[in-house]
Amino acid sequence: MSKSLKMRGGLVLLCLLLSLISLAPSFMADSLPGWWTRAFDPIHLGLDLQGGMHLVLGVDVDKAVESRLDSALDQVESLLNEKDVIFKRVERLPGERLAVTVYDAQAGSLVDVLMRENFQNLEALTLTDEGGYIQKNFRLSNREVANIKDYAIRQALETLRNRVDQFGVSEPTLQLQSDNRILIQLPGVKDPERAIALLGKTARLEFKMVAEEANPQDAVKGILPPRTQLLYEKNVNRQSGETTENPLVVYEKTALTGDLLADAQVRIDTRFNEPYVAIDFNSVGAKRFDQITAANVGKRMAIVLDDTVYSAPVIRERISGGSAQISGSFNEQEATDLAIVLRAGSLPAPVKILENRTVGPSLGRDSINQGIVSVAVGGLLVILGMAIYYNLSGLVANIVLILNVFFIMAMLSLFKATLTLPGIAGIVLTIGMAVDANVLIFERIREELRLGKTVRNAIDSGYSKAFLTIIDANVTTLIAALVLFQFGTGPVKGFAVTLSVGIMASLFTAIFVSRVIFDFFLEHRQVKRLSI
Repeated sequence: MSKSLKMRGGLVLLCLLLSLISLAPSFMADSLPGWWTRAFDPIHLGLDLQGGMHLVLGVDVDKAVESRLDSALDQVESLLNEKDVIFKRVERLPGERLAVTVYDAQAGSLVDVLMRENFQNLEALTLTDEGGYIQKNFRLSNREVANIKDYAIRQALETLRNRVDQFGVSEPTLQLQSDNRILIQLPGVKDPERAIALLGKTARLEFKMVAEEANPQDAVKGILPPRTQLLYEKNVNRQSGETTENPLVVYEKTALTGDLLADAQVRIDTRFNEPYVAIDFNSVGAKRFDQITAANVGKRMAIVLDDTVYSAPVIRERISGGSAQISGSFNEQEATDLAIVLRAGSLPAPVKILENRTVGPSLGRDSINQGIVSVAVGGLLVILGMAIYYNLSGLVANIVLILNVFFIMAMLSLFKATLTLPGIAGIVLTIGMAVDANVLIFERIREELRLGKTVRNAIDSGYSKAFLTIIDANVTTLIAALVLFQFGTGPVKGFAVTLSVGIMASLFTAIFVSRVIFDFFLEHRQVKRLSI
């Protein structure tokens, strides 16, 4: 056997071996060692084949605008205090407006200058006289409002993607839709309720100082000191497991937010053997946390997540390490989910579930069975047609066709691609296209044989003359498939994946593998007549 044939045959055998190794977890996962299944994943099935969740979430972008106004309000108040401007109040008004009330025209002029220099996105509106006071009104520009809403949707998509990735769902789909909506598909989710809770949680973490002078019972009745708010602290009885909510009055102003977090991890409290969430701030957050704790030793700081107080410990001493912990009698799963949403970041605006559908696995089984039947029927018809029309050479084409499907499945596993119902349609189409190259080659070989050439020369000429035509036809189809993959979504992308993989497998098997088979038989025997 020639050295060239040995090398080409060895490459084909290597591809077969690698394909067997990569496909083994899909069919023999229970009998394989753990390292094997960790190194080679089974073929991932899409939502339409293995079941899962289909969610459509709506992003409340108006809340994002309100949050930006609240942030601007805090900045304006701090700036006025810093510049010693005497004012009565700063408040947010309906219609995306912010109002600064001062005592005289001189202070009003200072406000105009400061707002013009520091808040270019706030447009000055009317000046009103309110019982001897002067009220300056400002509004977010239309362009700024549009930017805030657009950013809120894109940031929500990125945050949800981070949460899904840490949740451990393979091959999820997250896409922006019109009307501030986000489509999420989670194949193979076993706990839908947990997934919904994880995705829908705003996870806005805030640290607020407790208003010790306020009476919580009066607050429940609606009597609140200025610039305070009523929240409820969650308490769990360690013996009975009963959850109670106690009223707690905190200052509206947020001392620190979770945007400055660097990490969040679940740890175990050795005293009570209960999990808690340990959080670490970044450099800016650590410095701010250090300043807050130094200025409020002996006072209580409430740790607030989505307007629920998880704990309100007393600051015993200055905390310089930039670390804190959130405890609330969590179970391990609750603590893990809380750490996930904190690491992934808070949503810039609340989301609401507009559509929630669960696709059952029975539908997936039916789809797989129908797909297998269609592949089998299509493959059988092609095999019979090739065997009848091209005799023994048709047998070579049939071997190549079977290897083609085998290599397609192996590449889907190696590339960790997802097999969907349209993907199965792509495989069926690939089976029909796979024989085109062999038909071109065989017809060229027939022409060369009619001219009186020897079998070896006819095969050489047939492959060389058909090569450019095959490459041209398949590359143009591959380009179309890649465009579909790049710009398509959902089913279109699944179809494009299997079509692209199928074209590459077809080129390899038709041009390379079939030639190796012909050369193997020609090298070991004298063939005077080719059955074609």
